Amino acid sequence: MKKLFFFLLLIAVFACGDDEGDQPTAPEDNFDRQAMLRNWADNIIVPAYTSFAEKTDDLKRATETFVADPSAANYTDLSAKWESAYSSFQDVSIFEIGKAEELSLTNNLNIYPTDIDDLTDNIISGGYNLELPSTIAIQGFPALDYLLFGIAEDQVAMLDFYQNDADAIKYLQYLSVLANRIDDLTQSVLSDWNDGFRDEFVENQGNSALASVDKLTNDFIFYYERHFRAGKIGIPAGVFSGDPLSGNVEAFYRQDLSKTLFNRAMDAVQNFFNGVHHQSATEGESMKTYIEYLEVEKDGESLAKVINDQFEVARNTTQELMDNFAEQVETDNVKMLTTYNQLQLNVVYLKVDMLQAFNINVDFVDADGD
Repeated sequence: MKKLFFFLLLIAVFACGDDEGDQPTAPEDNFDRQAMLRNWADNIIVPAYTSFAEKTDDLKRATETFVADPSAANYTDLSAKWESAYSSFQDVSIFEIGKAEELSLTNNLNIYPTDIDDLTDNIISGGYNLELPSTIAIQGFPALDYLLFGIAEDQVAMLDFYQNDADAIKYLQYLSVLANRIDDLTQSVLSDWNDGFRDEFVENQGNSALASVDKLTNDFIFYYERHFRAGKIGIPAGVFSGDPLSGNVEAFYRQDLSKTLFNRAMDAVQNFFNGVHHQSATEGESMKTYIEYLEVEKDGESLAKVINDQFEVARNTTQELMDNFAEQVETDNVKMLTTYNQLQLNVVYLKVDMLQAFNINVDFVDADGD
């Protein structure tokens, strides 16, 4: 009996030893996270916010001019400044960290569709407080979209409204309030980056749920999954509702801008992944170089290449879409659904494969059913 016991014990010991030796060894991670944080902050985030803040200041000033004199020339200038600022916003909406997170910048600037009934009631009554969370659907760029392009059928009728309607003064005042709030929130976020948060962000180089790399990587994936993939394509296409919702496209009232905003956001997402400097072709340390450093592969290819290749597949699919996504949804929604499916593939590569390689845990709840 004793011999049998010792024999079984020896088998157990050797079996444990073999299992231990067969365990795959994780690659040693000495990647310079701080260099990546410096590239993110100094070459991408702060320059993008600086540019965006210039555009929101232009928007505020153009609004003031139009409110004082709602002429055709001033309307045209205001419309152009709104489009420029809205496009520039696509470059920064990824970065919901620090003051932007505290102020819920994306929610305050770009929740669509606008609640027209609530917005109208608030304009007429004058009793609104845009700092309340309940008002996110009656402010920001989508509210301006309605006020500039949606309250009348064309520019002539729009100008007639602002020049002659009994409630024009209230609408003009609301235009001013919206533009000022967009600029105030943006300037506050930029000031925070310039007044100390940049250093705090770069110095927080560790690997933990509260470290800058972990937090911003999660923010990046959250933005890609919710605001980009779902918000711009999936929700209007009816992926989550079962029925197309053409009224839920971005820039619905402007009509011809939704694809432009999507493409700008696509560039911002892919450029950030690759560490491309703002408004430049220069690349720095990034998620791509981090993946390459770790030599992570997917199906025999570098994961970084797989992700970039999938961005290009999605980009090519998007070329088939109309400039007006609302019209696209109503006339040929299959192409919107195809675009969504191509975007979805990178959710898996980013959220599963990349996060596992970086040893980062997801810090948000996926509630859209995918």
